[in-house]
Amino acid sequence: MTKRNKIIYWVATVWLSLGMLSTGIVQLINMKEEVATMNILGYPTYLLTILGIWKILGVLAILTPKFPLLKEWAYAGFFFVMTGAIVSHLAVGDEMVTFFGPTLLVVLTIVSWYYRPANRKSHKNNDEGFFAAN
Repeated sequence: MTKRNKIIYWVATVWLSLGMLSTGIVQLINMKEEVATMNILGYPTYLLTILGIWKILGVLAILTPKFPLLKEWAYAGFFFVMTGAIVSHLAVGDEMVTFFGPTLLVVLTIVSWYYRPANRKSHKNNDEGFFAAN
């Protein structure tokens, strides 16, 4: 892994982790604004606790050395949760500003996943999958 790629990976991963950890905590404590958002989106408020726990566990999985398969699941979970948030906000016709956070976190998820070092991949043999250059 080149120095450039390592820097890209760690910058994206740290920002992703901070974003997921902070939103996970806010959801876990059922902050008033989060409860209001869930009501607008039409979701039950108990979903906040589930999302908060999953996000915090996902951050731990991504930052902990080893356990590459667990990391893959955490990245997938982050991707699904954030794209789900984008679609949910679209479905209720929310303002464009509500798309910034989830969109940024989707981009950081993809960048962190793509640039992760070989020892953080579930398969060590060139598994860029969808992004592989043929």
